[in-house]
Amino acid sequence: MTTTPENPTIPPQDALTQALQEKARDNLWLHFTRHSGYFGPEPDPVPVIVRGEGHRIFDSNGRSYIDGLAGLFVVQAGHGREELAEAAARQARELAYFPLWSYATPPAIELAERLAHYAPGDLNRVFFTTGGGEAVESAWKLAKQYWKLSGKPLKTKVISRSIAYHGTTQGALSITGIPGLKQMFEPLVPGAFRVPNTNIYRAADDLRGDPKQFGRWAADRIAEAIEFEGPDTVAAVFLEPVQNAGGCFPPPPGYFERVREICDQYDVLLVSDETICAFGRVGGMFACSEMGYVPDIITCAKGMTSGYSPIGAMIASDRLFEPFKDGANYFPHGYTFGGHPVSSAVALANLDLFENEGLLENVRTNGPVFRATLERLLDLPIVGDVRGEGFFYGIELVKDKNTRTTFDEDESERLLRGFLSKALFEAGLYCRADDRGDPVIQLSPPLTLGPADFDEIEGILRGVLTEAWNQL
Repeated sequence: MTTTPENPTIPPQDALTQALQEKARDNLWLHFTRHSGYFGPEPDPVPVIVRGEGHRIFDSNGRSYIDGLAGLFVVQAGHGREELAEAAARQARELAYFPLWSYATPPAIELAERLAHYAPGDLNRVFFTTGGGEAVESAWKLAKQYWKLSGKPLKTKVISRSIAYHGTTQGALSITGIPGLKQMFEPLVPGAFRVPNTNIYRAADDLRGDPKQFGRWAADRIAEAIEFEGPDTVAAVFLEPVQNAGGCFPPPPGYFERVREICDQYDVLLVSDETICAFGRVGGMFACSEMGYVPDIITCAKGMTSGYSPIGAMIASDRLFEPFKDGANYFPHGYTFGGHPVSSAVALANLDLFENEGLLENVRTNGPVFRATLERLLDLPIVGDVRGEGFFYGIELVKDKNTRTTFDEDESERLLRGFLSKALFEAGLYCRADDRGDPVIQLSPPLTLGPADFDEIEGILRGVLTEAWNQL
């Protein structure tokens, strides 16, 4: 619909919004989206986000929302940062693009040095990608080649956790532990195996009351899987510091210490997939440092530029780079836009913001306040658990708190997609209502928020969740 003489009452903004809606329905293929609601006699509007400022986003109708997910666990420094836009413009004017295929650019060099400085141990070699899934893909390929060059060619398999999400490319999707995301694309890359995750809320009764014992139990399942497959066939273990899918599963005490022991014992690489958890999300520049373990590889992306330009990285130890320093060996792998000069320049400016504005310190100071504010929701009958770290939390929804009974598939469909997603957005909060695992609401806002913002988020959640319970 557009403004016409026959229909002159539509204000210009509505006419523009309507035109965008029609173009979106006709041409835009949205990611991870059911499109059926956008068609039919009374189609739902496609939400069109046109502007961001701080921790708020604005749609094409001029409405404002709290960005409770930092876009997609990405916008650490907040929206509308002129410093980052200007860094991109400066670099684009000087050198907009050149590949890293046998050549280097100053921004990529400087960013690699800076990431190596932040990374723990001897993780000094930075291989740039354009996103987290590509970084995971790169890490599995590197692990396979490293073991072949080290005289252990059978070490090709990988182990990851149940319900864990590691990406959508064929290799990363194989590592992903969410069956519903994989079935349509099988057969996938063979050699990926799953172990239990660290959701203590759903642990067995004899483990639930002792987090350290539960952590030991969960870590030992990795050793069990390596033994079952054969240590001479397992290349790497892929773990997120705080697992995202399923609703923010933190590591129990001692978990990663034990995992590191296991990987060393069986000569298996430990990959810390920090696509979400790096760059302040849980309080440290890299979450593994915050949680006291040193992996062999870190994969990261998202918050490196606060989303102002796409980039990702695989950061590997000096040991893994050693075979490539001699003879004709090289890593036959790369991406056209990996380490893009503009993205690298934006990442450097973004890391400057972290240091100049104390974003890590804000998370460390206010993360416990955020947790305590969200834990107030535990007085609601629909809220079973609040868990997470830093500025990264999941709220698990239940049908019965005493028995921890969850919703069945139909109930979850009605609750999450039929009500919560729309109701939260209409109430002014953009976040994620998810059922990859048990039903949860996920929150991961920009790292600039403080106690008053947490109170506002809690108030919106309380009102919408109360209404959801009354509708059950």
